[in-house]
Amino acid sequence: MTEIRSLDGAALLAAYRTRRLSPREVVADALARIARHDPAVNAFILVDGEAALAAAAASEARWAAGMPRGPLDGLPMTIKDNIAWAGHPMRRGSRTTPETRLAENAPAVDRLLEAGAIPLGKTTMPEFGWKGLGDSTLTGITRNPWDLSVTTGGSSAGAAAAAALQLGIAHLGTDGAGSIRIPAAFCGVFGLKPSYGRVPAYPPSPFGPVAHLGPLAHRVGDAALMLQAIARPDARDMLASLAAPPDYGAALETGVTGWRVAWSPRLGFARTVDPEVVDLTARAAAAFADLGAVVEEADPGFADPVETLNGIWLVGAWSVLRALPEASRAAVEPALRAAAERGSRIDAPDFLAALNARAAVFTAMARFHARYDLLLTPAVATPAFTAGHLTPPDGTFGDDWLAWTPFSYPFNLTGQPAATVPCGLTRAGLPVGLQIVGPMGEDARVLAAARAFEAARPWPALEAPRGT
Repeated sequence: MTEIRSLDGAALLAAYRTRRLSPREVVADALARIARHDPAVNAFILVDGEAALAAAAASEARWAAGMPRGPLDGLPMTIKDNIAWAGHPMRRGSRTTPETRLAENAPAVDRLLEAGAIPLGKTTMPEFGWKGLGDSTLTGITRNPWDLSVTTGGSSAGAAAAAALQLGIAHLGTDGAGSIRIPAAFCGVFGLKPSYGRVPAYPPSPFGPVAHLGPLAHRVGDAALMLQAIARPDARDMLASLAAPPDYGAALETGVTGWRVAWSPRLGFARTVDPEVVDLTARAAAAFADLGAVVEEADPGFADPVETLNGIWLVGAWSVLRALPEASRAAVEPALRAAAERGSRIDAPDFLAALNARAAVFTAMARFHARYDLLLTPAVATPAFTAGHLTPPDGTFGDDWLAWTPFSYPFNLTGQPAATVPCGLTRAGLPVGLQIVGPMGEDARVLAAARAFEAARPWPALEAPRGT
């Protein structure tokens, strides 16, 4: 069983091809490890083991006939609980949502199923994905496998915890202000927020033009396999790219030799960054020079766009609350109700102004990328902190969770591809992430850089959760 856990997607597919392993063995192993470890971490809101084993048997038959369905045939995956999976409810981390079984898949789920991936279950998230943490009124606290006393981050909380324990190969998440990259950093895995529109979204997110779908995985190659499948046009999303995706796998091993890489430890405006985070990410940035890149310290030159983000994000929170029956609103987390109340006071002209203000950050980054192929920053300003808290309990970052995520939300506003790669452990043994940001549309470049770093500085894997 340990041998199965240690294999990446490419190795599993090769094993299926040569009959050394079968999809049923791999899915059964994943389900057994979920049964063993999930009671401690709480990464899943539901597991559909019966359907997964049936799908694995069908996959095994296709491999035996020499006719695999697609490039992910037989690989186990998970789906975040704000993404539609037909035949299952979409609770979105809230007690106010119905348990109705959906009739239609989200486009990304359709693409993964068409490629042969096998869903194991749906992963946990905070209520309506409103914050970068891993607790909700519906499912309670999702705990970090590296230390069960600390948060996973969020909102793709269960996806990151499952990836850290390798409970499946591919994990589908969403990112509206860092919700893939934050938990990837805290849980020591890879996460990619693709370019806006690269992965079609349906139903639309209440957080609108800052919300992305993307992969989390223990390894970069598995995320690339996943992105290849989901980055295809779909008529249900009018804002999705109509262009076919490039071959992400072919570009994965290109390396970074000769690339111009900027390292920005504070993005020019982050007031507080944990010293261990600064040290570990600075060393990771320096490693790109060893890989052949030209690395220099430089800031992109824009001011903190948090108020622009709030002008969009808080209105999204209000749209969520307003859609609920009046009697249900009291069941919503108080901090989310407070955020929604702030959003209710933002009028239409100010909302439109916030949408238009994104252009200034986008233009600054476009000019910056005329000089630099990549931007490197810390992924999060702090290591993971005590679970159940909105901010680190020592008060360093005040009471607003966005204060400890200054590196993520700017690139939701610009729509650029941005990824988190694990780059080391703190003295307390908690993972720290390095963020890699590429020009709009250059997802393949970000993946190639992440893969080059992974090859030079492979990150550790967990066999089981740590702590009690």
